[in-house]
Order: sequence, then C-alpha cells, then structure tokens
Amino acid sequence: MLISFEGIDGSGKSTQLVMLREVLEDRGLTVVVIREPGATLLSESIREILLSTKQTITPTAELLLFSAARTQLVEKVIEPALNEGSIILCDRYVDSTTAYQGFGRKLDLDSVRLCNRIATRGVMPTVTFFIDVAYEQAQQRMQFDLGVGEPDRMERSGRDFFERVRYGYLQIAVDEPERFMVIDGSRDRLEIHSDIFSTLEPLL
Repeated sequence: MLISFEGIDGSGKSTQLVMLREVLEDRGLTVVVIREPGATLLSESIREILLSTKQTITPTAELLLFSAARTQLVEKVIEPALNEGSIILCDRYVDSTTAYQGFGRKLDLDSVRLCNRIATRGVMPTVTFFIDVAYEQAQQRMQFDLGVGEPDRMERSGRDFFERVRYGYLQIAVDEPERFMVIDGSRDRLEIHSDIFSTLEPLL
C-alpha cells in the first residue's frame, strides 16, 4: 500500500508521517519511508539541483526534473516495495507536481497530468493525506523549527505562489475525494494523527 503526505512547506506533514510510521511498525508491519524528490542516488542528485539557490530553473524544466526523479523512484523503490507487500509512506508524491508546478507555476494542467502519468507508471497512492494549514501558520512553524536553515529555492517562492499551491491541493480534493483526504493541520499534532489513523485503519 502506498500512502502519501502532502502540504505546503511548513504544514507539518513530515511530522505526521513519522508518527504514523511508529504506530504501523509497533503493529509489526513492514514500512518503507521515502521522500520526493529523493530516495535513490539519481533522485537525490536531482533534489540538490531543484532546491539549490545558486541557479534559476524555468517552470517547465522544474516540472521535467521532478518527473525524472519520480520515475526513477517508482521503478527502483516503490514498485519493488509494493511487490513485497510493504507499506510505503511517501513525503510528497505526484500531487505535489500538480499543485506546485501546475497551479503554483501556472503550467498547463493537461501537460502536467501527462508528465505525471508517465512518471508514475500508473502507480498511485491508496490514500493521500493533505495537511492543510494557512500560509501564515506554515511560515511561523518553519521559523520556530530550529532544525531549519536558510530557505531553499522552492521555499523562497513567496506568498502568492503558496496560496496558489494550497488552492491547487484543495482542487485535487474536489476532483478525487475518495483518495485525497483534507486534514485540518491547524490543530495539535496528536489530534491530527488521530484523524489520520482513524481514516487509515479500515484500509490496513
């Protein structure tokens, strides 16, 4: 089973992924945790390029780089893990591209969806949790996170960009309500975790 976590930067999605991993492993389940872009040598190299503040990247080049990293991840990590019966928790997946490059960068959505279909090879999450928080709250969380250094290239995209990204995620929820779950991320992390697990438990 593939489970993805989505949200704008600073939403707390990575925290929720870790909390879910601990619960699943306590139940004796085999859990594979991955991040996007990343989890393979090639994908991590692409990640460095995408997040670097030392160069500019056009929106279309950005889309294709994310897609290249994703297809490597799907072929080398996700498909083998699914074949072995593992539960995969993915920190971002294909919906990030729709929200960030489609809505955020204003690329043609049909072109984005085509890239997504090619990159995923049809491998989609059973359920996706979108941790929804307002831009201001996400920024505050990032500022108070002592482990965060200077903002990366994506994090520097500005308020208007992230408002479009958030709108994009909410539009995905309208289009795919059976898979895409909107979770109120403004609450205490234990409340959020409880909502996530109660939604997921019938699927385990």
